[in-house]
Amino acid sequence: MRIDLHTHSVASDGTDAPGALVAAAARAGLDVVALTDHDTTRGWAEAEAAVPEHGVALVRGAEISCLAGHLSVHLLSYLHDPTHPGLLAEAERTRTARLDRARRMVDLIAEDLALTWDDVEAQTAPGTTVGRPHIADALAARGHVTDRSAAFATVLAAGSPYYVPHYAPDAARAVRLVREAGGVPVLAHPGALVRGRILTDAAIGRLVDAGLAGIEVDHRDHDDAQRRRLAGLAREAGLLVTGSSDYHGGGKPNLLGERTTSPDVLAAIEEQGRLAVVRP
Repeated sequence: MRIDLHTHSVASDGTDAPGALVAAAARAGLDVVALTDHDTTRGWAEAEAAVPEHGVALVRGAEISCLAGHLSVHLLSYLHDPTHPGLLAEAERTRTARLDRARRMVDLIAEDLALTWDDVEAQTAPGTTVGRPHIADALAARGHVTDRSAAFATVLAAGSPYYVPHYAPDAARAVRLVREAGGVPVLAHPGALVRGRILTDAAIGRLVDAGLAGIEVDHRDHDDAQRRRLAGLAREAGLLVTGSSDYHGGGKPNLLGERTTSPDVLAAIEEQGRLAVVRP
């Protein structure tokens, strides 16, 4: 059984519609795929409707933007109640802050490069919350960078003069909110050195104390040393270990199913979650 527990659609910063993502998962030979858009569950209904046609089971989830101190942290939440008021309120606050931040960044960039808000919106689908990935696509469309990755390495980098931070909840609080919503919180790519500073063992320990269920160990942004380190932490703390693609469609080079999760881990996630996996 091939299981990919981390993907994105046009509901956040992917390029595939949710239903098209399920179809792509089938073509990639996956048996199970999780839809984990940033701070939203807007794509769940469309993805769920595509399950019978394509024969791929769906894990409904989200990727929650949060902070540990000043460090950006991403938390995968699986099978939670999408109507939980606390989690909904934080997601809405984060999406609003991300949109405000995007507008401010575009204003700053426009002082030096030809770029408009209309350029950025042209890179989105209806209902998408605009963020840095869409600014990156607009920069590429304008010819200022070659692609999204190049934009994030230069114009949109955290050290760039155009960079603007945005609100995100404390990571430990996010873990607790996910648990309150009946979800299963798994730390996404916590050893991704290519993205900048990473969580220390002690910082991950604090998330474990808050109720963390697992760690995404097998991810393309983790080198061998980080995979060994994170697997050891998970073993010591009794955490679940996942592997995922972090697929974004055409937005990133990540391929569906390039990293996978074991069926035993999926079963443990479903046992802990409030919702069931949607099966064909």
